[in-house]
Amino acid sequence: MQDPVPMHVIATMRSAFPDKFGIPRQSGLVEELRSTIVFQPAYRNPDALRGLEGFSHLWVVWVFSQSARQGWSPTVRPPRLGGNTRMGVFATRSPFRPNPIGLSCVKIHQIQQDPRLGPVIHVLGADLMDGTPILDLKPYIPTDAHPEAAEGFLAGHPRALLQVVFPPDLLAAVPPEDRAALEGVLAQDPRPSYQADPQRVYGLSFGGKNIRFTVADGVLTVVAVEG
Repeated sequence: MQDPVPMHVIATMRSAFPDKFGIPRQSGLVEELRSTIVFQPAYRNPDALRGLEGFSHLWVVWVFSQSARQGWSPTVRPPRLGGNTRMGVFATRSPFRPNPIGLSCVKIHQIQQDPRLGPVIHVLGADLMDGTPILDLKPYIPTDAHPEAAEGFLAGHPRALLQVVFPPDLLAAVPPEDRAALEGVLAQDPRPSYQADPQRVYGLSFGGKNIRFTVADGVLTVVAVEG
């Protein structure tokens, strides 16, 4: 058996999601989502970010911290397939992996020197929960993209966006700077694929608010904003 490979948490993600429910299923789906990468004290050296301002996007290597102690399975049930069909874990992005590591591409919005936290990176489009440990950052370059790439079993299961009905009086309870991101998250359909009860009221925690909604016939209707 090989010796353990040492890893260090270099930073933490700060986002509007206190739990997993509602987080977009991959990065870039909701470009309006704002998050901040805050470095651990040992890595708050501005020299480590020298040159990063010339890049527009960033790879974030992170840990599925909520799944790390739950072990792994050789096969998993991808939500896109309705949660009933098993696929090999290495053919999916399931968090239940031998090494619970995630990879996300985000857009750099601003690199800022905070008087208390040192250099912080404000990013757009992340799919990480608040408090997620980050292991590494790498600049994204255009050759990383492969538009001709095959989608495997996902090709026959596209996910359609929901129409979002957000009554103006309820939307007014959400800070203006968060409204576009929240509506984008809701349009992605936060529900598990196997849930389709039109009478059920779901709750999504976002930016300190509890968003209550129902879904029927492709329309998501917000019924309450609490908090």
